[in-house]
Amino acid sequence: MMKKIYYFALILMSLSTTFAQKKISLDEDWKFHFGNAADVSKDFDYGKTALLHKSNVYATTIVNPKFVDTSWKKINVPHDWVVDLPFVKSEQVEMDSHGYKPVGGAYPETSIGWYRKHFSVDKKDDGKRFELQFDGIYRNAEIWFNGFYVGTNFSGYVGNSYDVSDYVNFEGDNVIVIRVDATQYEGWFYEGAGIYRHVWLNVTDKIFIPNDGVFVHSKVNGKNATVTVETEVENKNLQPSNAVVYSIISDRNGKQIGKTSEQKVALSVNGKTIIKQNLNLNNVTLWSLENPYLYKVVSVVKSGNQIAHQTKTRFGIKTVKFDAKEGFFLNGKKIKIQGTNNHQDHAGIGSALPDFMQYYRIKLLKEMGSNAYRASHNAPTPELLEACDSLGMLVLDEQRLLNSSPEYIDQFKRILKRDRNHASVFLWSIGNEEQNIQGNNYGKRIAKTLLAIQEELDPTRTSTYAADMANDFKGVNEVIPIRGFNYREYAVADYHRDHPNQPLLGTEMGSTVTTRGIYEKDEIRAYVPDQDITHPWWASKAETWWKLAAENDYWLGGFVWTGFDYRGEPTPYKWPNISSHFGILDVCGFPKNIYYYYKSWWTNEDILHISPHWNWPDKVGKPIDVWVNTNADDVELFLNGKSQGKKSMPRNSHLQWEVNYEPGTLEAIAYKNGKKLTSKVETTNYATKVIAVADKSSVLADGKDGVVVNVSIVDDKGSEVPNANNMVYFKLTGDAKIIGVGNGDPSSHEQDKCADGAWQRSAFNGKCQVIIQAGKTVGDVKLEVKSNGLSSSTIMITMKK
Repeated sequence: MMKKIYYFALILMSLSTTFAQKKISLDEDWKFHFGNAADVSKDFDYGKTALLHKSNVYATTIVNPKFVDTSWKKINVPHDWVVDLPFVKSEQVEMDSHGYKPVGGAYPETSIGWYRKHFSVDKKDDGKRFELQFDGIYRNAEIWFNGFYVGTNFSGYVGNSYDVSDYVNFEGDNVIVIRVDATQYEGWFYEGAGIYRHVWLNVTDKIFIPNDGVFVHSKVNGKNATVTVETEVENKNLQPSNAVVYSIISDRNGKQIGKTSEQKVALSVNGKTIIKQNLNLNNVTLWSLENPYLYKVVSVVKSGNQIAHQTKTRFGIKTVKFDAKEGFFLNGKKIKIQGTNNHQDHAGIGSALPDFMQYYRIKLLKEMGSNAYRASHNAPTPELLEACDSLGMLVLDEQRLLNSSPEYIDQFKRILKRDRNHASVFLWSIGNEEQNIQGNNYGKRIAKTLLAIQEELDPTRTSTYAADMANDFKGVNEVIPIRGFNYREYAVADYHRDHPNQPLLGTEMGSTVTTRGIYEKDEIRAYVPDQDITHPWWASKAETWWKLAAENDYWLGGFVWTGFDYRGEPTPYKWPNISSHFGILDVCGFPKNIYYYYKSWWTNEDILHISPHWNWPDKVGKPIDVWVNTNADDVELFLNGKSQGKKSMPRNSHLQWEVNYEPGTLEAIAYKNGKKLTSKVETTNYATKVIAVADKSSVLADGKDGVVVNVSIVDDKGSEVPNANNMVYFKLTGDAKIIGVGNGDPSSHEQDKCADGAWQRSAFNGKCQVIIQAGKTVGDVKLEVKSNGLSSSTIMITMKK
């Protein structure tokens, strides 16, 4: 990776040595304090003292740059304040759906957050253009800069940028003040609150390419492609200005493979224009799931023979086809969409995911065989898309609401312009389950408005809408190019019969509810069995929908609800259940048994998985329901060497035996195309040791990279004890910090965040997880993992430049 960056840097340096544009991270060294939505005296007198009657008049209020915030909590962003809050039992449905965290209008004391950030600006940049860029704040964020009000971003999911050039202080502190108001929900799932994505300061010339002002797209012709680069240029000078625009394309290794001509452009005062340039490339490498090849384009604006601004955009070249009868094609190859829906939170850290966690999660989904990700139900963080671009995962990118008001049109435009260069994005979604309008003329008219905007800003793709409707055509479905089905899998065939020319996609399928490692319904602890047997009334088992999708060409495929468990929306229970059971993986990313069903049929790997575990001391002689998930041709099951019978494996299904329990070894022997496969589960001994495994042994000492450490409780033979719930303690030495812990228990009320030196988490059915973020010092970091009465484990992680 470093070699690629180095080669590309050489190209940039060769363009100019005087260029001064900067993209500066403002993630570090913020101050945070709760306000109060119901008591102005506890909200720093906000609403009591006039702040908007005059510019830069702030008296002694909180927006005053000299306001004393030294006693406030020190934090870095991304930051989700809700993770630190306790769980609170409530009958309020919104509390249930948001994971019983006290945030929203009923909890005024923990639903307003104030942020302050001090930083200096280089005097050499006087005369430049300065822009604050917020990638995501949940939600309704009012922003002041040096005492000047600069704007309010209503959305909790779509970021925004603000030109603050006129307010910069070159002689002392610059102070950002943000009031975040999370009293109103946007979703019916855990959303967190706060500045949970990155913050940037962009410094450019007065002639510049605006944020998301480059659009790169291509047309493929055999082994060649025509790449079109559309570059928007804006002039903020007080006089008309002339500029020159051109683009350079390089391959994955930074080698220049094409350059457009230099096109002159005349810009009026406050003028802007879009320059469209084409480049023909030979023998292109197409972006695919197996080889996610990315090119780079540098878009350059010169003024007076000097570079005024340049941007780097990674893009992929691919072809996509949706056929109503034959299915989905990527680069001419027929592919069934094997997708998962996902919210954006993770165990221990809520919605404030460091960038490395995006890659970790996408890798887990790819290992399962998933090839597509639906961002449910909101614009994803840019780093999620970058991970999908780099790792080879298709993305269905979704608008928060089916709404054509100016606010939501603006949000939709920002999503389209921000994300349209990502190779992974193959389809847009204009909304999800709008029951009041999706089946009438309101929905139809709104859909047409949004589709026109999508066609204007990204004519290279098309759209779907996630409709929880059966064989219904009136409304959105009349105009949407790709019909999306949320459940109602039984109606897909009838709809296809009646509308044979409209492609069909399962936008939300399955919704099997399972608890990892649990095999009986438990209404007290709010657990459901870890097999494909339980689902809500609106949903289906995995086998039900996937058989239909896999065996019918007119199904493009579908997206399971969900890839990962997520906070909130506990189903079928409520308190003490504070997390969903829908995931194929739990909130830590630990596989459940249903994982092996999907992996059997979504990959070509040899899969042979037996469940449940074989620790049942109170059930000796009693029948145990044994499941085998495999893609082999046949399976024979043995208990302590005695055959329990041989069965053929129906495609897209599973096998079951009823076996009278006795301790020992349960083994499966299978054959796949003549190849022998074996798998077994054994009765374990008592737990003797705690084992820790990091997902990588070295990380960058940049203060942002990190490691996921998965912990198992094992016996003297090294076998994981499947019902171990021991408390595990973590001690970290070196320049790094623990940022969260979890265990996948959907009813656990343990803390996700602990005090320094007091990090702990109980195992849940043999497993727990700790997430570590790197510091900035090169060297080794040591993590000690202990549990009372068990042998401990130590791992070393190298921090490097």
